[in-house]
Amino acid sequence: MTIPGGPTGYIRRRLNTPSLRSPMMKPLSFLACALVINLSAVAQQDPRPCGSDELDRLVRFHHNDPEALEGIAQAHADLEAFTNQWMEENTGAERVDVTIPVVFHIIHNNGQENISDEQVYDAIRVLNDDYNRLNADWDNVRPEFLGIVADVGITFALARKDPSGNCTKGITRTLSTLTYDGTQTMKDLIQWPRNKYLNVWVAASADGAAGYTYRPGAVTNWAEADGIVLLHNYTGSIGTSSVSHSRTLTHEVGHWINLKHCWGDSNDPGLDENCNQDDNVSDTPNTKGWTSCFLAGASCSSTIDNVENYMEYSYCSKMFTEGQKTRMLAALNSGTSQRNQLWTANNLTATGVNNAPVLCAAEFSSDATLICAGSTVTFTDESFHGVTSRNWSFAGGEPATSSEEQPTITYTQPGTYSVQLTVSDGSTTLSTTQNLAITVLANPGDQVPMSEGFESLSALNGPEWYTVNGGGGNTWGVTTSAAYTGSKSARILNSTAMIGKVDELLSRSYDMSGATAITVSFRHAFARRSSANDDALSIYVSNDCGNVWSLRKILRATTTLVTGGTVTGSFVPTSSQWGYTELTNIGPANHVSDFRFKFVFESDGGNNLYLDDININGMPVGVEELAASASGLSLLPNPTTGATQLAFELDRAAHVRVEVLDALGRTVQRSDLGLRPAGGQRAERWMPQPSPQAPTWCAL
Repeated sequence: MTIPGGPTGYIRRRLNTPSLRSPMMKPLSFLACALVINLSAVAQQDPRPCGSDELDRLVRFHHNDPEALEGIAQAHADLEAFTNQWMEENTGAERVDVTIPVVFHIIHNNGQENISDEQVYDAIRVLNDDYNRLNADWDNVRPEFLGIVADVGITFALARKDPSGNCTKGITRTLSTLTYDGTQTMKDLIQWPRNKYLNVWVAASADGAAGYTYRPGAVTNWAEADGIVLLHNYTGSIGTSSVSHSRTLTHEVGHWINLKHCWGDSNDPGLDENCNQDDNVSDTPNTKGWTSCFLAGASCSSTIDNVENYMEYSYCSKMFTEGQKTRMLAALNSGTSQRNQLWTANNLTATGVNNAPVLCAAEFSSDATLICAGSTVTFTDESFHGVTSRNWSFAGGEPATSSEEQPTITYTQPGTYSVQLTVSDGSTTLSTTQNLAITVLANPGDQVPMSEGFESLSALNGPEWYTVNGGGGNTWGVTTSAAYTGSKSARILNSTAMIGKVDELLSRSYDMSGATAITVSFRHAFARRSSANDDALSIYVSNDCGNVWSLRKILRATTTLVTGGTVTGSFVPTSSQWGYTELTNIGPANHVSDFRFKFVFESDGGNNLYLDDININGMPVGVEELAASASGLSLLPNPTTGATQLAFELDRAAHVRVEVLDALGRTVQRSDLGLRPAGGQRAERWMPQPSPQAPTWCAL
């Protein structure tokens, strides 16, 4: 079966039109890369250039080997010969619509690049509109080109079965800091077979471009390089993207189905030397290329250029030509890079796009999982396929039930709550429950001062601390291997396998509404494995329970993070290998009832990191009762720069632990006095280690 070309006569008539030109042969290109294709004719917004020389992107495969480069050139030549022959044989044949299964791989680090399903659906909508002449603006093109605006007849459908035959919605999500990389290394994280799916990767970086891909001839022997990479904010027209960025995927798919830029091979439009190139399409005028929507533009001796073409950089693209349509259909009939296998009936069945939607999974997501009391959470039903009704149940939430697709729920009381969703397509009913879906912190939060030595903890999974394992490897945990005081600390086991991974240690909420000046201090220990390591520990604060975070300090391995030198084995600090850090740049905007802070560690393959003796202060300093059962508390002398003695009364026997803090809230001494009987108590004198930061200290 073949895909026929366009209407009889169009190509020949256009060849005889003086304003257009016959095909001109020009050097082979090796792949193509996209700039922003902007729908409007106004000034371009946030333009992104194409990547640099595209052949450089394939260097990891061809290694500049002459034989490999010759193979690429030969693949292009063979596809060009097939295209010319196919076009001759199929001009005027009956139209056959084509469907291409697509999978979107969302590579994210829990940032904006983790776009919604709805944004992906919108990207598919824009793509299908543009390839089936359903875009509302197609008939606004210059009248000289109105007669050759092509209805290409290609439909793109999200896969409903994955490579193993399991149910899918055609969207995968992979948590990785490689989202900021955008190169082949990122693509290597996940790819479905290219002879069954068009792979589209969405990320925070597209290797410096808005998007890029390779033409079929460039990747015949490198299936792992085949597919399209897009910036998240150039995907679809909603969410993090916009209408002005929405045609980037249309442009990239054109390259993926063997279209060049209208000016030819290069990524540099507007150059006079582009007149010596060609796109091998008969009805696109020879042009130097456009980066603005100058509709009267004419170059290279053409009467008028096709400025509004999807393969231009004009930011007002609206059309493919009939010649471009025929060239794309030829590529889809070619075995080059297995394009002809994608749209076969067998593959459409294997990928599920030919099948009626069947409910096969109940899923949901939320815009937050850790909030403070009084905050709201918006849930989204992501079940698939063909949901006609749904019922939600929200333990601890208001309202407690909902039938909406995207309900917003308020949580007023601290705790950890489950969420249940039941969906139906009219014949099948499925349910899913997340038992630890929402954690609600107190508001107002805990009282300060706070001192954390991890002595009473065995894990960091709440309610004292919370962790985010950003790379799927090691993350924050409690260890007895080392401590600045006591016997425990928090630690990340770090290694070269952790490079690029980001892990967070988040506090609970604290009531700082009565603070005068907030101070956060801590001890840390870290060693490199080599002098090249540049691991980083960042400290953030939030004045809205973690909705928005503000950076306050970065300790880098190249500056202030290292305390233990270079250690090739597993680093365990000695008592002298601990550093001290104090944050005082936490302004009055943070004097709130739901203050939080977090440590964020980004690995560069260095050694282990330890934290201990984390303190928060900010309230007026004075002597306070240590426990509800204690009274008559006195500390003499107080304040002091030397030794002091503690006296107090117990109304009942109790286990007593004493902590001595300096004026900034830092722990300078801890003592476990053990089980004490009721009655008057007098504790031994303490002589804490002198502190150059605050030589005067007092007890709290």
